[in-house]
Amino acid sequence: MKTVLQTDKIGKNFGGLRALDAVDLNIQEGEIVALIGPNGAGKTTLFNCITGMHEPTDGKVNIIPPGKGKTCVNGFKPNIITELGLARTFQNIRLFSKMTVLENVMVGCHCRNKNTFLEAIIKGPRFKREEKQTLAHSLDLLETFGLVDFAQQMAENLPYADQRRLEIARALATDPFLLLLDEPAAGMNPNETNALDQLILKIRTEKKISILLIEHDMKLVMRISDRIFVMNQGKNIADGSPQEIRNNETVIHAYLGEE
Repeated sequence: MKTVLQTDKIGKNFGGLRALDAVDLNIQEGEIVALIGPNGAGKTTLFNCITGMHEPTDGKVNIIPPGKGKTCVNGFKPNIITELGLARTFQNIRLFSKMTVLENVMVGCHCRNKNTFLEAIIKGPRFKREEKQTLAHSLDLLETFGLVDFAQQMAENLPYADQRRLEIARALATDPFLLLLDEPAAGMNPNETNALDQLILKIRTEKKISILLIEHDMKLVMRISDRIFVMNQGKNIADGSPQEIRNNETVIHAYLGEE
C-alpha cells in the first residue's frame, strides 16, 4: 500500500515543555489507524501539527495525496492543508450552531469551489452551477449520515450524537483523502458508539479514504483499526495490529493496564 501521511521525527515545544519528541507516524492508503495513549500523551498536539493548528518545532509533516508527489506542509495554514486533502474533527464539537444542518455541510464544500469573489457577488453562471452541485453533494452526505430529515434544523438543536455525525459529514464535504477524527465517540452511549463503528467503516469503504482517529474507547479501537499507534509522554512507544498492541507489555504498563 502507498503511504499518504508521514511524520518524520516531529517535535513540539511549548516554552520549556517538550510536548512531542521525535514522533514518527505513517498512514497507508485505505487504512484506519488509531492513535491512543494516556491523557497528556501528545495525541491532540500531534493532530494539531499535522493539520496546521501548530507548527512543529522540529521534524517534518509530509503528505502524499494519491496520484501526487510528497509535500512538506510545515508552516502551512489550516485552510491550505484542508485544500490539499486533510480534514479533521475536534475533541470539542465545533459546529456553526446558529446555521442549519445543511448549511454546516455546505460550508465544508466551499473550499473546492472555483468561483471568484466577483462571481459570487453577481451570481454568474459558474457560481449558480457550483451552488447547485454543492447543494446536491451536501444532501447526499446528509443522506449517508442519516441526517437528511434534519437538514433545515439548527445545528444546535440536534441531539449530541447527531452533532458528532454532522461534524464528520462537514469534514467529508471538503473531499479529503485523509480524515482525522479527534475522539469521535466521546460522550456517546454504547448503542451510539456501535453505530459510529459502522459509520467509520462505511466511510472508509465508500469514500475510499484513510482515517486516523484519537480514541479512548478501546472496544471501538480494537474493532475497527487496521493498526494502532501508541503514544506516552510525547513519544511513540508502539505501533502494530490490534492483537500486537493488546499483548505489548510496554503498552499494557503505560496505558491499557493489567488484569
